[in-house]
Amino acid sequence: MTEHNFEHMRRAMITSQLRTTGTNDPAVLAAMGEVARERFVPAQRIAMAYADALVPLTSGRQLNSPMALGRLLTEAAPEKAGNALVIGAATGYAAAVLAKLVSSVVAVEEDAELAAAARAALADTGVTFVEGPLTEGHAAGAPYDLILIDGAVETVPQALIDQLKDEGKIATGIVENGVTRLALGRKAGEGFGIAAFADAAAAILPHFEKPKAFTF
Repeated sequence: MTEHNFEHMRRAMITSQLRTTGTNDPAVLAAMGEVARERFVPAQRIAMAYADALVPLTSGRQLNSPMALGRLLTEAAPEKAGNALVIGAATGYAAAVLAKLVSSVVAVEEDAELAAAARAALADTGVTFVEGPLTEGHAAGAPYDLILIDGAVETVPQALIDQLKDEGKIATGIVENGVTRLALGRKAGEGFGIAAFADAAAAILPHFEKPKAFTF
């Protein structure tokens, strides 16, 4: 495929996948229209770069669909002067998009193969990349205005909530009773609440399972 082909596919993504499903923030649409998504998918999956689907990566991990990312960022409404943390950076696509919307971005990934791909793809984006456990975030860069968990989790660890500023937000996919929904959480003082706003497929991230209830 040529660069022209990808540009055409990127425009089609904006028109048919994002605008039609609730991604209506001009800044988010512009950012996703600028970032070459094909740079963040494996060569053997290049034809899926702009598909309305999860893209298989490695080790059971997937790249979120454009629609899921667009809706999360639209609901989160990132502030230009804000600083953000991306959890589950995978190959770096969401971090690259978010870097066009906020002042600073830290991206965290724990899978070594994905981390190597992300470092290469994010080299010229200004994103600070950190390899480490997803559930621990990156306390050294806290507090954050926005934490984007680029995937679906059963629970949001307290360690991540603690890294938010007061009135900060967490945008994520939430798995409830086997159903994946997109959700937005807010921190207020010592409290934190999260509410789903749309049903959508999202890549399941490892190590975010709810603790099993004790039974006799």
